[in-house]
Amino acid sequence: MPKKRKSGGKTGSSKGNYGKVQCAKCGRFVARSKAKAVTRRTNLVDARMYGELKKAGTIIMGGQNKKYYCISCAVHSHQISQRDKSLRKGG
Repeated sequence: MPKKRKSGGKTGSSKGNYGKVQCAKCGRFVARSKAKAVTRRTNLVDARMYGELKKAGTIIMGGQNKKYYCISCAVHSHQISQRDKSLRKGG
């Protein structure tokens, strides 16, 4: 049977097996190298208080939230997009 991708759809390294992570949307377990990681910055205070604290000259640290998505959920929720049909392997 022909192989669709040389890499098997995983990011490359000669590490061997990768740990599994759970998709944030559907709950599927995916290899960490195959999952799409999305990092979002979060504000720890609301917008009104943020403005007041900024005027006072305080430094406000924001948190980061990292989520992993399987390929199908990442495409469905527009986190990543499919390549153009002409750029795909079979295209």
